[in-house]
Parts: sequence; C-alpha cells; structure tokens
Amino acid sequence: MIYQQLINGLMLGASYSLIAIGYTLIFGVLNLLYFAHGEVFMVGAFVGLYLVVYGGANIYVALAGAAIACAALGIVAFYVSVRPVPKDRPLAPLISTIGLTIVLQNLAVYIFGGQQVAFPETIRQELYHVGPVTISSVQIFILVVAVAAMGGLWLFIERTKLGRAIRATAENHETAALLGVDVNRVVLVTFVIGSGIAGIAGVLDGVKNSGISPFMGLGAAVKGLVVMLLGGLGNVVGAMVGGLMLGLIEILSAAYIGTTERDLFSFLILILILLYRPTGLFGTRTAE
Repeated sequence: MIYQQLINGLMLGASYSLIAIGYTLIFGVLNLLYFAHGEVFMVGAFVGLYLVVYGGANIYVALAGAAIACAALGIVAFYVSVRPVPKDRPLAPLISTIGLTIVLQNLAVYIFGGQQVAFPETIRQELYHVGPVTISSVQIFILVVAVAAMGGLWLFIERTKLGRAIRATAENHETAALLGVDVNRVVLVTFVIGSGIAGIAGVLDGVKNSGISPFMGLGAAVKGLVVMLLGGLGNVVGAMVGGLMLGLIEILSAAYIGTTERDLFSFLILILILLYRPTGLFGTRTAE
C-alpha cells in the first residue's frame, strides 16, 4: 500500500536528514565538505552499542552518551584536521578530513573488528494498525527522536543568541567578527552540534537496522552529501526537507520499481540537481 511505503520513507528520510544537518552546518559556516562526518556517525553507533551491551544503559542514555562522545570527537577533529590546515589552499582542509576518515575507520576496524555487529533490541517491538497502515514502535521512536532533534536545532538556530551568531558567521566571517562575534568559538560550536547530531543518527541507524559495522560511515556520508546538495548548501531547513524527500523517493522506487534501482535514483537525483539546480531546491542564487 502507498501509505505504508510513505511511512517507511519518512522513517528512512528522517535518518538521512539528521546526517545531512551536520554536513550542512559545517559547510554553511566553514564552506568545507567535512568528509569525516560519516565516520563520526559510525563512532556514535558503536558508543551507543557499548553503552547498551556493557553499561546496561537504556536507549535514551545510549543516545545521550553517543551525542556527548561524538561532540567531543568533533572538537578533536576540528583541532586536528581543520584549524591547523592553511586556509589559503582550498583543497588542504578537504584532504585532511579525508585523511581523518581513513584514520577513524581503521581505528574502528582495529578496536571493534571488521565484521558487522548485531545491535541489541532496546525497544519492545509492537505493531500498531491505523487503517491500512502498520506502524511499529521502532518506527515511531525513530521518527519522534529525529523530529525532536531537528525541531530543537531549528529553534536553537532561529531563537538563540548563539544561533544568530552561527547564521551571521555563515553569511560572512569578517562582517560577523566586526559585529563582535567570536568566529573561532562559533566554528567550534558548529562542529560540536553537527557531530553530536551525527552520534544520535548513528544510534538510530543501529536500532533501525539491528546491526552496525565500521564501514557504515561511507554510505551515510554519501547519502548525507546527496541530501545537502538536494536541500541547498548551508540550508539547515533544506537538509531536513531534502532528507525526507530522498527517503520517500528511495522507498517508493524500491517498492514499485526494484530494490536494485534504489541507489540509482539517489545518484540520478544528484546529477539532475547539479545540472539544473546547483544551489539546491531551497538554495538561493548569489551574484559573484
């Protein structure tokens, strides 16, 4: 049924949105494609797993612990792979973050092993029937957490002083500094927020798929990049909406065309966006 597929698409899209938000925040403030974001997502999933398995924590503690651990990792990543790199060479920060991606992935393989690990059942599986639609307790949980995280971030950016500072820095670093904004502090906070949300997304992905692996970050990074380009570079709301759109498109194409064509549609959308709407669906054209 079409309604059932829409629910499945929204759940998948919510995960994509959370991943893309971190990409979008960091790109908007630094104009940098932060390729290590997918590995931060992977680390968050493993932190959540270990908190549940060895710490006896519930899913809420696992989400909070993953967010805190990944926020700390974001600070380390900023000081290791971004801040020391010369800004007058555009490719240097990009290459350094790719290097950080390789380091984090290999560390994960060394520590956790190279095999997929089962994520324990942390939410009692229940099915709810609403007319022709069947919704599981896991789907409801993922949607509620994802929407709450996105809504909280939107309120933070739009209604707080630090959120306004982030928006000002994203517009222009020099102007923001002249207005009294501590640009270095804003950039660091951006890394903390984006990485923390990636940690939450990693745990939700483990709950959804019942398994995680050290190589899960690459797929997440690619989908996050597609969503960021779809929604508009640096546009947080665009990333939220773009993630939901991509999730719906993938699920509907898998249901009515075939699962093998699922990723084909994702990259076809990416190509079309780059050709006909380079600024994204919610981006704005600017004059050089």
